[in-house]
Amino acid sequence: MWIIYALLSAFFAALTSILAKIGIENINSNLATAIRTIVVLIMSWTIVFINGKHNGIINIEHKNLIFLILSGIATGLSWLCYYRALQIGEASKVIPIDKFSLVIGMILAFIVLKETITIKTIIGGTLITIGTFVLIF
Repeated sequence: MWIIYALLSAFFAALTSILAKIGIENINSNLATAIRTIVVLIMSWTIVFINGKHNGIINIEHKNLIFLILSGIATGLSWLCYYRALQIGEASKVIPIDKFSLVIGMILAFIVLKETITIKTIIGGTLITIGTFVLIF
């Protein structure tokens, strides 16, 4: 089941980039990010309340909350940078560079989370890196 969600995530991420490129024309990229963030916030809380999970907020441990806040800050910085890059650059070049986060994420997973490095991950990460450079140069 996780693969279906992963594929849907990839589809919606791609759609997000195209819709954003169209939507940020003649608008400050930071303002566009703020508008997008409000929409995501409303959608997320609506889903939480529909599923009746809002009561779980009192059970969140301090460590989890800190890391979720840090993740939110990283997301916000990523979105601000991404929208600015998308506004001034070509989507076909900005998107692959943004998706290079896959390789960076893999490296961080090995270092921070101590996940196992396999030959498949090395080959896959190398191919993604090569593909990214092919697309941007």
